[in-house]
Order: sequence, then C-alpha cells, then structure tokens
Amino acid sequence: MSNSPKYLVYTVKDRGRGRKSFWTRIGAAWEQQKGGGLNIELEALPLDGKLVLMPPKEDDAAASDAVEGEVP
Repeated sequence: MSNSPKYLVYTVKDRGRGRKSFWTRIGAAWEQQKGGGLNIELEALPLDGKLVLMPPKEDDAAASDAVEGEVP
C-alpha cells in the first residue's frame, strides 16, 4: 500500500455568480488496507458540512502543505 493518498479533501466556497469558486485543501483520504473503504484525515472542518474528494494530480501528491486556490 502506498503512503500517497487516494484522494485529497477540499471544501469549496461559492463566490457568487460569474466568479470562480474557491477551493481549500483540508485533508486527505487513503484506501483501507483490506479494501472496501477509506480512512479520511481532516486538518479542518468545512463550515457548510460539504466535502469534495478529488484524486491528486502529480504536483499535488508531492505537496505536503495545505493548498489554497481556485479549482484544482
């Protein structure tokens, strides 16, 4: 099993009509060793309770700090 996460966890803030949403990385998710589920580790909680899991890109997998910015 790899130490790299299967997914990165984001919270997404809608900035209004005609503006791009703001994505903030707040954690990561790994497959369980025996399969069938995910272990999710969060460094923050979203205010609206919504989480978005996205597979990491090559440059995301190497990053260890939280990333803020527009759509990944």
